[in-house]
Amino acid sequence: MMDLVIDANIFFAALVKKGFTADFLLRNDLHLYAPEFIFEEFELYKNLLKKKTGRTTEEFNLFIEVLQRRITLVSREEIDPYLEQAKEISPDIKDVTYVALALRLNCAIWSNDKALKEKQNRLKVYHTHDLVRL
Repeated sequence: MMDLVIDANIFFAALVKKGFTADFLLRNDLHLYAPEFIFEEFELYKNLLKKKTGRTTEEFNLFIEVLQRRITLVSREEIDPYLEQAKEISPDIKDVTYVALALRLNCAIWSNDKALKEKQNRLKVYHTHDLVRL
């Protein structure tokens, strides 16, 4: 069993097209975590994502429901104590909350962000192609 913090770009990639990322999100041997705002962020881009997807509206909505059940959301209150430390580690301010969550859970991050993987050495970061190899 592997615990992973999933970043928004992985979430969005899975929604946009069917394929490995979407399939991998559904694996039972993964525990996926995200900050509670990930679905709020999704709502901001929902229409754009729907236009880009190869899914029907019904498939798209069903996949969202499945992801909502698969991803454990963690509240801001649980992440807050780790934000200062995360700011020191994260190469990009947009990733601070994900880094803080990974620190809180003591687990790796699933992100295709090259800088996050290469410009810090505190947390393990898996790109999608890394997970394929595992």
